[in-house]
Amino acid sequence: MRGVHMIDPLDARILLTLDRDPQATVLSLSRELGVARNTIHARLRRLLTDGSLGPFSQRVRNESLGLPLIGFISIAISQSASHEATEHLRRIPEIIEMHATTGEADLLAKVAAKDPADLHRITNLMLSIEGVVRTSTAMSLVEVMPTRTLPLLESVARSGGAGGT
Repeated sequence: MRGVHMIDPLDARILLTLDRDPQATVLSLSRELGVARNTIHARLRRLLTDGSLGPFSQRVRNESLGLPLIGFISIAISQSASHEATEHLRRIPEIIEMHATTGEADLLAKVAAKDPADLHRITNLMLSIEGVVRTSTAMSLVEVMPTRTLPLLESVARSGGAGGT
């Protein structure tokens, strides 16, 4: 994958408009934003091909897949087996996000599960992987704020840069 393109104010305005109306056509975007159709089309194509936009599947809610419980599992792995252990962890479909971290654990995994017993099963599956030394699990009680980028896009659209006001 090539380097991710920095989203500029026009890209942000296009994405904000699509956020409000995901089925908007290039023509309707062009009219609403006062930008040529070819420009809109080229911008969308670039955003899709350069990695700026994640896959459509990321919009699917875990609850709709029968996996309403979210767990956060800190994973300590043996440094000599870290690559192999990480590759095995990637194969567990219920792990929906994973980050290398600092501190006591090496990885933090966000896991979708049916219920606490299913989360326990997934944790035991992780522990069966060679190189996984220990885990520590926390269950989400309620999602207080979902992952969001809307405020960041609004900031870029207004000021021309993330984090600006």
